[in-house]
Amino acid sequence: MTRLSDSARKMLEGKNFAFMTTLSPNGSPRVTPVWVDTDGEHVLINTAIGRLKQKNAKRDPRVAVALTDSANPYNFITLEGRVVEQVSGQIAEDHIDKMAKRYLGVDKYPHRQPGERRVILKIKPEHVFLPQSR
Repeated sequence: MTRLSDSARKMLEGKNFAFMTTLSPNGSPRVTPVWVDTDGEHVLINTAIGRLKQKNAKRDPRVAVALTDSANPYNFITLEGRVVEQVSGQIAEDHIDKMAKRYLGVDKYPHRQPGERRVILKIKPEHVFLPQSR
C-alpha cells in the first residue's frame, strides 16, 4: 500500500473539496464532487447508501480521487486506489456530522433525507501523486 505523506494527510484533513471517480456498469467514468477525510491511512468519503458512487464502488472498487487546496488550487493531490471497506451505522452517521462541522460550520449535517443511511467509503491508496506546490 502507498503511504500518505504528511502533506497529503494535511490536505485531506483540510476544508478542501475533492472529485471522486467511480466506474459505471458500462465502464464509463462517473465524477462526483465530495467532502473528503482521512484516518491517516485511508481516504474517507461519506455518502448515502444507494447513491451511484456507493453502488459503483461496491460493484467495482477501483476509484480515483483528485483534491485541490482551497488556499492554492495549484497545490493538488491525485490518487488511485480501491474501496476496501464500506462502513455504515453510527460511525458513518457521526462522521457526516464531523464533516458538516468542517465544511459548513454546523454541528449536524443539515441535508439528511428521510430514511437516509450514511456509509463511509474507505479507500486504500495505491498510487498517489502530490506535485510540489507552486
